Amino acid sequence: MTGSAKRVVVFDYGSGNVHSAVKALEAAGADVELTADRAAVQEADGLYVPGVGAFGAVMAGLQAARGPELIERRLAGGRPVLGVCVGLQVLFDRGLEGPDEVEGLGQWPGTVERLEAPVLPHMGWDLVDAPAGSRLFADLHDERFYFVHSYGVRTWTLEPSNSLAAPLVTWGEHNGRFVAAVENGVLAATQFHPEKSGAAGLRLLTNWLETL
Repeated sequence: MTGSAKRVVVFDYGSGNVHSAVKALEAAGADVELTADRAAVQEADGLYVPGVGAFGAVMAGLQAARGPELIERRLAGGRPVLGVCVGLQVLFDRGLEGPDEVEGLGQWPGTVERLEAPVLPHMGWDLVDAPAGSRLFADLHDERFYFVHSYGVRTWTLEPSNSLAAPLVTWGEHNGRFVAAVENGVLAATQFHPEKSGAAGLRLLTNWLETL
């Protein structure tokens, strides 16, 4: 790593798929640490929050590692966070996976619900519709990203504000559209797995590192 490499913590709160995330971020040029250490999480240039499995299990793991507090403190201090897959979903108000409604982190209004499609999970490589001005998807046109999920956010309900820039929302399609990515200041997230998305995913991670 060069001396200018961005320091990224992959939040090790018990989620799966963390080692592929570490390798992908290193390939993108980051100096990566896999940890849940409080000081490391707070001090890193970027925090990568993975999420694999059920919404409730991810929230329980985050809470056990004081994730909600650590994420909130980073955001309050203007320090970037990237959520991936269920790491995107938990940023919304609530999840309806399983018999009970589970409260999320509430960074964005919205509900994570089962996709309405004849074939689930939505698994494999798919296109996304990114808005103009996206930094995550800069130089990424007509590229496919790797998804594996049965739940998602099907409507975006955050009202525009006169004082704050509107978040940039990227959409995916699986028998109806769903939120595939959000860019909201220092908080960003993707429903797909950039670490499993080949050259396109590597470019997206590089784009994110360049914003840190």
